Amino acid sequence: MGITKTGFGTAPDGQSVELYTLTNDNGVVLSVMTYGAIVTTLQVPDRDGALGDVVLGFDSLEDYIRDTPYFGAACGRYANRIAKATFTLDEVTYKLAANDGDNSLHGGLIGLDKVVWQAEETESDDSVAVSFRYTSPDGDEGYPGNLDIEMVYELTNDDGFRITYTAATDQATPINLTNHSYFNLAGAGTGDILSHVLRLTADRYTPVDDTLIPTSELLPVAGTPLDFTTPAAIGARIADVPGGYDHNFVLPMVDDGELALVAEVSEATSGRVMEVFTTEPGIQLYTGNFLDGSHLGKVGIAYQQHYGFCLETQHFPDSPNQPTFPSTILRPGEVYEQVTEYRFGTV
Repeated sequence: MGITKTGFGTAPDGQSVELYTLTNDNGVVLSVMTYGAIVTTLQVPDRDGALGDVVLGFDSLEDYIRDTPYFGAACGRYANRIAKATFTLDEVTYKLAANDGDNSLHGGLIGLDKVVWQAEETESDDSVAVSFRYTSPDGDEGYPGNLDIEMVYELTNDDGFRITYTAATDQATPINLTNHSYFNLAGAGTGDILSHVLRLTADRYTPVDDTLIPTSELLPVAGTPLDFTTPAAIGARIADVPGGYDHNFVLPMVDDGELALVAEVSEATSGRVMEVFTTEPGIQLYTGNFLDGSHLGKVGIAYQQHYGFCLETQHFPDSPNQPTFPSTILRPGEVYEQVTEYRFGTV
């Protein structure tokens, strides 16, 4: 078990970028960098004990900077979409950066995925971790308040990758943080993920309009292609979902701060299984619909459509404009905290 740190290049603003590689007692390897707090590598064993990298990404910092669909990135201040790039809070209307048509997506033009974080490594008896810290200044991408954020990326000896998020602000502000790793349990770049078998505990979802903004309804998944309450291949009904899966699912209520098992994914060839635990009320299933072969990933492999899936634990999209959704407003004196853990095993 240990941590190594190496240089990984220079960010556009001239800051040095560091790559941290964490290894647990079982040989599982997690690499994360200070630019965007991005997960670049996650090597976990298959049923025969052979390690394989199960997250999509690039070999160089320049590729992440040039053009990336949020591979492995920290997303915020507000992950997912805010309609018309605007919201009203305490009778003040705020205009955000629009970077997804008329909407704001994943924090705007320069979100948390495009800044350099301060990092500190820590070790304990049963895990190794890197703590990432960043202060998003008042007015950043249009958001109010100075927002102090810490994210702890922890690799445990029971093969869990745990992210603990905390934040505090000096003005009321929306916040919704997530990680945008694209997974392929057969191995990054080996093909599509349509045969992966998924189970979600969610029995409802938030339907969206043609710009992917929620309509404010919470509809049952029963009888729709979004029903994964019984395990099903991701690709079994994807043809019935225009454009592929890019949906927020409503998770069962859990006690505040208590981790709940909300998703399980398995891949038959490798035998790898991933479980997702979270304290969040929602999870976004995205199936790499916009990948089109134009991104040359690790070792020069072209990532095609559906080569990875994302399970982004989160609050609901557009919550600042949706009063019936769980609140995402953080106020001075309060602490934002959420935990998500991806646990790996085999069958």
